[in-house]
Amino acid sequence: MKVALIGGTGGFGMALAVRLREAGYAVVIGSRDAERAAAAAAELGVAGATNEEAARDADLVVLTTKADGAVETARSLRDAIGTTPVLSVAAELSFTKGGVYPTSEPTSVAQRVQAVIDGPVVAALHSLAAANLGGEVAPDEDTLVCGDDAAAKAIVLELAGAVTSGRAIDAGPLASARALEGMTAVIVNVNKRYKAHAGLRVTGIH
Repeated sequence: MKVALIGGTGGFGMALAVRLREAGYAVVIGSRDAERAAAAAAELGVAGATNEEAARDADLVVLTTKADGAVETARSLRDAIGTTPVLSVAAELSFTKGGVYPTSEPTSVAQRVQAVIDGPVVAALHSLAAANLGGEVAPDEDTLVCGDDAAAKAIVLELAGAVTSGRAIDAGPLASARALEGMTAVIVNVNKRYKAHAGLRVTGIH
């Protein structure tokens, strides 16, 4: 399976590229700047391309851009993405002196992405820190996955299970992505408070 990492030259995108490569996926790092994509790809031993080129030739498109640019990036790539499934990993956070807060928007980033493209959107990987993902071993934590399209969700569940040593868990419809994205704020607060790189574990599932 070929996975396109849109805006993949950032910390999370680069860490995810390594995990996917090690799991046997064909990875293409995308960027608005073709030279930047090529340099990052050469460093990791994967392919590089512009965002549009990467999206057109992928079996799964992963939006690894920052949250404030995710929706507009998806909108600009609508034709290139077509009906290809899209994985949204972004969470809008507000950093204040009192702590980190989730977005005040009524819908998740993932739902807003779904509104501007034709392919199905799945939300996942929000709880995975780039530092954990890029470590020597796969993160020992679970991953929650939300989406409305069963086939697209199955693809992401398999991918999520491949990049962690924990479980990939079906967490329901895309509407629940707002809770997943909000949980990112909770985890960041925990990590700041305890100077850790905490993740999630769901108990009681056999």
